[in-house]
Amino acid sequence: MKEQLKFIQGNEVCVEGALYSGLGFFAGYPITPSSEILEYLSRRLPEAGGSFVQMEDEIASICAIIGASLTGKKSMTATSGPGFSLMQEALGFAVMAEIPCVVADVQRFGPSTGLPTQGSQQDVYQARWGRHGDHSIIVLTASNHQDLFYITVEAFNFSETYRSPVILLLDEGVAHLREKVIIPKQGEIPVIERLRTSVPEGVDYHPYLPREDGRLPMSDFGGSHRYNVTGLFHDMWGFPSTDPKIVHGLLHHLVDKIESNVNQIARFKEYFLDDADFVIVSYGSSARTALHVVHSMRRKGEKWGLLELQTLWPFPCSLVREKCEEADFVFVVEINMGQVVHEVKRCVDYPEKVYLVNRVDGEFITPTDIKNITRVILGRGV
Repeated sequence: MKEQLKFIQGNEVCVEGALYSGLGFFAGYPITPSSEILEYLSRRLPEAGGSFVQMEDEIASICAIIGASLTGKKSMTATSGPGFSLMQEALGFAVMAEIPCVVADVQRFGPSTGLPTQGSQQDVYQARWGRHGDHSIIVLTASNHQDLFYITVEAFNFSETYRSPVILLLDEGVAHLREKVIIPKQGEIPVIERLRTSVPEGVDYHPYLPREDGRLPMSDFGGSHRYNVTGLFHDMWGFPSTDPKIVHGLLHHLVDKIESNVNQIARFKEYFLDDADFVIVSYGSSARTALHVVHSMRRKGEKWGLLELQTLWPFPCSLVREKCEEADFVFVVEINMGQVVHEVKRCVDYPEKVYLVNRVDGEFITPTDIKNITRVILGRGV
């Protein structure tokens, strides 16, 4: 495939990234504002040799991609807030059974039906803690189309590397915006393929026995090896176990394989942080607005900088601490009542210098909003 220049929606960029990554199976159910992912893939995926199924609901969708992934296909679904809520139990199963898959959640304003056509960033905590029990998960986001393409490829790469579901946490502002994106030629960006076991047919295969590097080789379900898959705590053969040593070991494995690699998983962009007195931390569509403010304030001679997070979970605490430690003020810009701001306060040495700058009325935050709120915080009036 040659390099291509396109002018398309963010949802369509997500599709292009998934196809570039080798997506083989998609199952989904229409829901605003993610429906374009499903619609675009209904045509593009069969053309690429993959399988597309519109399911009867979101629960069936997440279960279908789990099953397809077990048979060896890179799999994905897409949804929005209410549908994402319905997927949580099966996502927990994918965490426990260590099944690679990607879920795109295009956030809309809630709770409940909320404002179906309005954007928000209200699912940050749900993406992290929506499943019950202790676990870890990878959640990625992006503020522009070029980054969204790369982050989608990263989502599939991380899913295969860590044998885990990965959540693409988008928002309506990016998903429905149209701007140019360059689709690189195939091979220009690394694509990680499924690590399959080298154990020959007829030899005992341990589906949950990690290699020295921590990765778990897989065998396509229904292929050469018979093995058990369960949401219960299980031994290296996949069979349920209540042995305290096995339970303790598996739970630590599920958390540590991600949390101990936070520096390798962390994706971010930074602007003017070397000398910034005022640092904005933001993500998704809010980071677009924040960057505009930073450029505006720089032109006025004020030293503002931006840390744009593209990995939200595992939260890159050491990175945030390092980038904010010299700032006099830290402003966290997001379209919710304050979710990432709590993580930033937890990570920095002086949480009292961290302030929330937000908007929660169904509209996206504007440069004027950010300037007015920060003026009040800085004692400069409105």
